[in-house]
Amino acid sequence: MVRTASPGRPAAPVGEALPTSGPTSGPTPGPTPGPTPGAEEAGTRTRVRTTVAELGPVTAARLADLLGLSGPAVRRHLDAMVAEGVLQVREPRPEARRGRGRPAKEYVIGSAGHDDLPAGYDELALTALQYLAEALGPQAVTDFARRRFAGLEEALAGLDGSLPERVDALVRALADQGFSASSRPVARGTAAEGVQLCQGHCPVQKVAEAFPQLCEAERRTFETVLGTRVQRLATLAHGDHVCTTFVPLEALHPHEPPHDHPHAPQHHDQHHDQHATEGRRL
Repeated sequence: MVRTASPGRPAAPVGEALPTSGPTSGPTPGPTPGPTPGAEEAGTRTRVRTTVAELGPVTAARLADLLGLSGPAVRRHLDAMVAEGVLQVREPRPEARRGRGRPAKEYVIGSAGHDDLPAGYDELALTALQYLAEALGPQAVTDFARRRFAGLEEALAGLDGSLPERVDALVRALADQGFSASSRPVARGTAAEGVQLCQGHCPVQKVAEAFPQLCEAERRTFETVLGTRVQRLATLAHGDHVCTTFVPLEALHPHEPPHDHPHAPQHHDQHHDQHATEGRRL
């Protein structure tokens, strides 16, 4: 038995439905939606910005290599973020000026980029510290700043390994707290050989601008954890593009902290605490 087909349409065997040109009941399955081009672009932009915060100053070529992107794609994102103030172009470092030709541009986080990164409840912290300073005096702020870093000191107490390995452990701990930290060797093979610890973002930058005791307490914590004197070269709180700390290769004995524990009685010049972080700008 064969069904009769409509004019212009072939007949269908018994048991099969005739094709229809009209709507059918029930949803028609479609392809699974993937990420939109806009979402992919935003994700790539975030990766570029985060890497600049961690490693800046950094060139477009290095970003492309680290992120597995093409040079034009990276430069497109960099140019857009520079135009928006999220990133800034920085003059190449002296050691990068090698050979002929114009050295490659280097990028760092700009002011708008810092605003996009975690801020650490700036207004609340500022109000609280201002009240503390007014009610109990500046020394209370210094004591609070040292107490704030006590947990980091305890977590990293008794670090083993070489000085660069201890710096790497400190960098990881700082990164976990939102500081976008990194380290790099400097002046290899010279008397000034050491490690440069960089923090491209500080979650309490606005507070540290008003209360430099936070920067000084952090520097002292670095010395305690690493077991060596360190030199602060630049800070975000003083208008530099990155917090930079130089760690000399020769360290003190790891079990001899270079200063008293932050909870021990202190006998020092308070004026020195206020300005100890003012290093030279890079």
